[in-house]
Amino acid sequence: MTPLSGDGATLDRRLASLDDATQQLADASDFGKQLKLSRVLAALRRVLLLGGCAAVRARAARLEAAGLFRGTDWAQPQILIPSLSTGSLRSPNADTVVLETVSDLRLLAVAKGEYVHPLISAEQANHHLSQVLAMNLTLLFSPPSEAERTQQGRMAQVSRELLRHLVEEIGYEKVLENLVDEIWRILRQRPIQVEPVKRMITQIAVARTNPDIDLGAAGLGADRLISSLYGTTEACREDPGVEVYRARLETMDDSALQYETAGFARSMHDTGLVSPYHAVLVRFLLGKGEYLLGEALGLSSTGRECLLCYHELVRRLISDAVHVETAQCIYGIALLLERGILYQPPVAPALWRQLSLQLSAYSRERLTQAFGPEPDPRARLLAGTLSMLGLPLGVGQGDNPTCQSARALSMWAYNDPDYLLQTLAWAARDDEIVMHFEGRPLSSRDSAAGVATKLPVDLDPVSLLVVPHLDRIYAEMGRQVADREGDPHRWVNPEFHGWWSGRGFRINVDVATGQLTELDEFLRHFYASYHPFHNGNQPLIHPQPAGVAVTDSAARFVGWHAITILRVALDPQERMRVYFYNPNNDSGQDWGDGVVVGTAGHGERFGEASLPFEQFASRLYIFHFDPLEAGEPASVDRAELDRVVGYVHRSWGADRIPARAAEHAPGLIE
Repeated sequence: MTPLSGDGATLDRRLASLDDATQQLADASDFGKQLKLSRVLAALRRVLLLGGCAAVRARAARLEAAGLFRGTDWAQPQILIPSLSTGSLRSPNADTVVLETVSDLRLLAVAKGEYVHPLISAEQANHHLSQVLAMNLTLLFSPPSEAERTQQGRMAQVSRELLRHLVEEIGYEKVLENLVDEIWRILRQRPIQVEPVKRMITQIAVARTNPDIDLGAAGLGADRLISSLYGTTEACREDPGVEVYRARLETMDDSALQYETAGFARSMHDTGLVSPYHAVLVRFLLGKGEYLLGEALGLSSTGRECLLCYHELVRRLISDAVHVETAQCIYGIALLLERGILYQPPVAPALWRQLSLQLSAYSRERLTQAFGPEPDPRARLLAGTLSMLGLPLGVGQGDNPTCQSARALSMWAYNDPDYLLQTLAWAARDDEIVMHFEGRPLSSRDSAAGVATKLPVDLDPVSLLVVPHLDRIYAEMGRQVADREGDPHRWVNPEFHGWWSGRGFRINVDVATGQLTELDEFLRHFYASYHPFHNGNQPLIHPQPAGVAVTDSAARFVGWHAITILRVALDPQERMRVYFYNPNNDSGQDWGDGVVVGTAGHGERFGEASLPFEQFASRLYIFHFDPLEAGEPASVDRAELDRVVGYVHRSWGADRIPARAAEHAPGLIE
């Protein structure tokens, strides 16, 4: 009997009430459906609370035909995104949980051939549900937390009952196969924050020990992920615990130690994950020579030379920052050395300063609240700093409207690491950052509120301390130019991000009306500034801030978003692509109309997102350029421009076309 099971008579009565409410909804006029909808949702909630998933599934076609999903994204199942189900199933709004549950049960009916849907096939429905299960695997293996019980009440069990019903019908093999694929997709982007990934791998490890669960073909990929954390080498294969592993290291000769270092380094660079046992090994090797330390970090000749030049600094960084709890920063140290940024004169002294930096009481409190008391907040911050310097494209904005600040941190770590270390010192020690805007100092302490309405908590250690200051300064810069005509990014971006941001500026949206303006001219200048075939084959020298109009998988406008253009080059298929940084934690997104952002397989480096040049141009709405380095706007082919304009008009620009232009707009269907 499930946690929500009820007696048959009660369930029958509630189903009869649901059938009556569904019929009334079906009979209502378009105007009256909204009035009848609340009764259907209430009836569904009562049925689901009795464990009635099978009964609702049998009624899914009738519920949809009656208009249950009318006016919502659930009405178009072909565009639903599995990862968004996580928020819906955990929502404090009971109606949202009900709608997501019924939608998934509808798709199960489609997948089983019980309901032939005009918009989605059985195969597509099955794939979607296996991804939904993969995204919400934690709900299958754990009871509701105190927070869930407080926010959702008994509805927290409805979500779990749904997933149990789905997994009974679909099976674990496909679910875990999708989960393994999703983990690899995320890891290829090399995020700094990998705790969510580690939790998913832990859930896979739990499932792996259950004899009733057959992982099938997914087993090999799952074992590879599990071993990257809990059994990387022969000496820790059975996950013995760090104390036992440390004792084993004491008995090893140099040959055995070299075998250990090679195993950990190979796994780290292969997955982007670092095992807690790797931290034990690296700390142990501080008592050995640089050779084994370089092997443990998996360094090439470039990184090894940097290690030898700065061996005292690197040893001190490892001693202070690397602990079992902060093992992930080992990957940051390795990539920092591979980047060779210690050879930049200010960086090594700035890191020595960071090692002895006295954190303010407020900074210590913030770090302790977010990450716990162990290790010491200073060690936690140092570990985060090393990760950011090694993985500048792994910075994420979390669930916060602070893409501008995340972009700035990434850009500085990528292009100006000593300035990043300076701003971090100000924020962590002084609780204040001072930047200059057009010659005037702006203090984060004196500035009013930023874009974010509450302090972020789901960020890496550096972002946790620095982003609130940057957010307030960015907002203050915007207020300084609020009375100027045009878009404020024209003046704010170069002052906020750095001197290398181009002073030339183009926008294709009229700020006053929101309508498209001078789109052809905008596109011609973008091609002339960035496309190698139209700018004299000049590679991009410095990363440039830009803004995109983000759309969903149905190509509908979602919002404006800050990104960084990193480079433009031919991909392995000889197609020109724009490679860019997206601070929103997961760059692999479907923006509709065939515009799918790539993160691997098209020549992307770790952390880069990419799109073919035409498709990227179709989602771009502002960019910066050097006005003294003009390309050849007139050389852009008219047919290519028309293809880009068509993408714009079929997506975010559909309702922004000026009246006169609409008559001849390419890409529009009469």
